Amino acid sequence: MCSNITSGDTIGLVKTYFDAHTLGVSAIKELLDECGFTVIVADDDVSKAITDPQNIDNSSLIESWIHENNIHALGFSYRLNVDDAVLIFQKLMYQLESKKTLVKNGGQLKSIWFAGLPEACNKIKYLYKDVIVFCGDESFTDTLTMLGIDASKAPKGFKEDSIYKNTLDSFGQEIIDKRYYISTLPVDRSGYKNFGTANDGLIARIRDGRKHNLPPVIRAHAGPYIENRHESVKQFIKWSRLLAHSGYLDVLSIGTSQLTQSKFGEDWDNLPNGGGVGINSPVEYESINKAAKPMLVRTYCGTKNIRNQAEIHEKSLNIAWHALSLWWFSKLDGRGELNLLENLTEHFETIKYIAKTGKPYEANVAHHFAFRSADDVSYVTSAFLAAKVAKKLGIKHFVLQIMLNDPKHTSAINDLAKARATLNIVKSLEDSNFKVFLQTRVGLSYLSHDIDKAKKQLASITALMDDIEPFNCQSPDIIHVVSYSEGNDLATPAIIDESIKITLHSLNKYRAYRDKGWIDNINENDDVNNRMDHLLSEAKIVIDAIESLIKNTYSPQGFFDIFELGFLPVPQLMYCRADFPQAVNWETRLRNGGVDIYLDDKIISAQDRMNLILRKLNKNEHNYF
Repeated sequence: MCSNITSGDTIGLVKTYFDAHTLGVSAIKELLDECGFTVIVADDDVSKAITDPQNIDNSSLIESWIHENNIHALGFSYRLNVDDAVLIFQKLMYQLESKKTLVKNGGQLKSIWFAGLPEACNKIKYLYKDVIVFCGDESFTDTLTMLGIDASKAPKGFKEDSIYKNTLDSFGQEIIDKRYYISTLPVDRSGYKNFGTANDGLIARIRDGRKHNLPPVIRAHAGPYIENRHESVKQFIKWSRLLAHSGYLDVLSIGTSQLTQSKFGEDWDNLPNGGGVGINSPVEYESINKAAKPMLVRTYCGTKNIRNQAEIHEKSLNIAWHALSLWWFSKLDGRGELNLLENLTEHFETIKYIAKTGKPYEANVAHHFAFRSADDVSYVTSAFLAAKVAKKLGIKHFVLQIMLNDPKHTSAINDLAKARATLNIVKSLEDSNFKVFLQTRVGLSYLSHDIDKAKKQLASITALMDDIEPFNCQSPDIIHVVSYSEGNDLATPAIIDESIKITLHSLNKYRAYRDKGWIDNINENDDVNNRMDHLLSEAKIVIDAIESLIKNTYSPQGFFDIFELGFLPVPQLMYCRADFPQAVNWETRLRNGGVDIYLDDKIISAQDRMNLILRKLNKNEHNYF
């Protein structure tokens, strides 16, 4: 096969239907779109067919999709189990060769790409010398060069390093090279009354930490992948005991499978698990909760019967806090079977239930917009909308998750400005009955598959987290530690503990350097402050327009209308695109480390964009207000 593609070639991108990882597909589509290529992302039917390409109907559907769209280069993404990735890809390649779809057989496909975990990439490269493989650590320039595209075609300003970013990188390298983090001890939090009991809770743990000047509460995500779901549950219970015994982790997040989220309590026979712990009964949750003591435990929400599943999490897990995604985990992102309005309706009802329990609530929202190439203003705006509706529905303790490095090529300066703007606008809602607790984390796709590099990244981003409120020793309240192995493989308890050691040591060392005056006062950085002020002022314009134009703004129908009318653009939405043309038709670009909305090749202001939406509303005479 010839690896080089030209500007006249059409590129097809596909992933399996049950693989929820869409970031790589969205990122490369955005890059290739910017370079002037035509890019086609496979629909649900083709994604389902790719799972079993040997099936005669599936094989014909894949072949028809390639021919009808005149696809010359095919990219396949699979970031779950390595053996499954290789097997599915081998089946796909066999069908492409037997159908004579490849150039070497007289067909039209002249380039095949695979994106996945490094081990899968290595195996596939060994089996297929001509296939181009992506492990996820490639820069924009690297990606284009690997595809045989002239790197000069890349738009200018895709990434800008800064003195601040270089400082963070140097700090991260120092932390890992010296290896002093290895001797870091776990934090003793046993000093408050209900520690580790059935009456323990997140807010009590945070408040005790503040009282005694302890580091942030540490949360981590864990879950082995084993095809047999019963074995995966047994393994996870063992992991829970190991993590509880070592004492580094405060909050254990269960990495449940997609089937746990979508078909809890149902018969799973012959259904693909899709990775994660296959929990399917309250009894299994109870066993995990018991094994995890004195850790707090939390897990994903369901994608249907959402309130009922929240009640199960309360009763069987004494869940540390609930998290819902409002617009997401629905048909909109392929994670659930509810349409958008149904999903919003169930989420609103579930938030009301959570409020009655008195448990904290996390709106897992803003980064999901960023995953679909939403601009930075929409990131800030969506976080505010989600927080305000939580307050209106009775939530008293709100966990604000800020995912950094989202997208992963965001500059450190912009990352910090966006985080500060988000925290600022959400905290404006605080009063005696509504408190905001900041939770920070590394970006989902940021960490390198190179383990040494990933450790340095984890240390450097911990420093960035501390710079969100650099002179507040009690911020952040929670750090969601993403294990350094995540770019390469699932994290074991030993890797989770080491990742926590890196995080705690980095935080302490960075604060010590600041106290000594060895760190520049980032609060005086004009680039950060100017970008933060811009994002805040633009987000307030959007929020004011939404609240004035959408009747019953903070209702399921109101949130549906916000999305349908394009107030929160998602140009790289993979599902339901035809249903929401106003949401997907805005153009966003990553330039100089930030994401903005463009019109006629220029950044469009929030006010001008709101005026355009208003004119469309008036023209179409929709009854939104």
